Amino acid sequence: MSKKRSIIKWSLIGLFSLITLIVAFGLWFISLIPTETATNSIENIQPKDLSYLEDSKPFRGKVLAVVTSTSVMGETDKNTGYELTELSRSYYVFQANGFEVDVASPLGGEPPVIIDDEDMGIYDFAFLNDPIAQQKTKNTIAIEDVNSKDYVAVYFVGGKGAMFDFPQNEKIQALVREYYQSDRVIGAVCHGPAALVNVTLDDGSSLLENKTICSFTNSEELFLIPDAESIFPFLLQDKLEEKGARFSDGIMYLENVSQDGNLVTGQNPWSTWAMAETMVKQLGYTPKERTKTPEENAVHVLTLYERQGYSSAKKEIREFYSAEQKKMDRTLIAMHSIVAAMQWKIGKSFDLIGLLKYAKDAEENGVS
Repeated sequence: MSKKRSIIKWSLIGLFSLITLIVAFGLWFISLIPTETATNSIENIQPKDLSYLEDSKPFRGKVLAVVTSTSVMGETDKNTGYELTELSRSYYVFQANGFEVDVASPLGGEPPVIIDDEDMGIYDFAFLNDPIAQQKTKNTIAIEDVNSKDYVAVYFVGGKGAMFDFPQNEKIQALVREYYQSDRVIGAVCHGPAALVNVTLDDGSSLLENKTICSFTNSEELFLIPDAESIFPFLLQDKLEEKGARFSDGIMYLENVSQDGNLVTGQNPWSTWAMAETMVKQLGYTPKERTKTPEENAVHVLTLYERQGYSSAKKEIREFYSAEQKKMDRTLIAMHSIVAAMQWKIGKSFDLIGLLKYAKDAEENGVS
């Protein structure tokens, strides 16, 4: 009996020690992530405060941004809508480069919007505080009322709702067909390429046949929503490939942009900046220079890690913080370390935690 009590005693001590270690590690990990103070300091930023918009290029035409009108994912109770960041960031890229942006949706009026607090940056808060942008998003043009001749390009904003009301919309199909066949620029990001899947050209062929395209990937979708196949009418990557597209499968949750003639697509929200600037290039202009956002800087480091390894990523962080006025979104690196752990890629997870700690130390104490 004494031996049994001893085993229980030491088992409880071991369990308590393990819990203590886990809690201590969790608190230490949280300490590596910036507090909400930085976000709170930019909530009231105005468009006039964005240096990127100073001396914007002269008027070069109008771009039509199309957002979803769908507020619920299929037969579930899961809310959806268009992704704010995928509209706000592209909106200001187009504006800075001389393009006025109108916003349309399948139903018109005020569409549902998804705002992820963790992803909000200065451009996103500026957009929420921009009376002109807000007037346009709260009073979107019904897609059937769009005059296609008014715009030099069309851009399909992502958001899971696009999976439900973009593919079967005949007005969207006609708009894409007209723009493609008249060599006008078509852009789409994340779930936005759902607008392309059922477009047939005048010769009867699929628009997507032999086109290099990217979108939110199956792996990205199923990681976030394991039962996505039963919620959505299809998985977007599967449907694009079924229609003959050459799918460009980039690194999970990192920037990836594909261009095939006048078709420009981005894989996920982190591809929005590059996708919009690629559209500007395809419109015949050199994109206006801008300071990269903290999120983009983190994406760059994460991409270096994926392609060249830990040492290259750490060197980039060191060089990054050696320069003045540089900022990096450490939260994004933390999120990728968690994703890696959830995929049981433990070595990768600890590598990213190491980079996260190094970035925090470099930011607070200088590089070594």
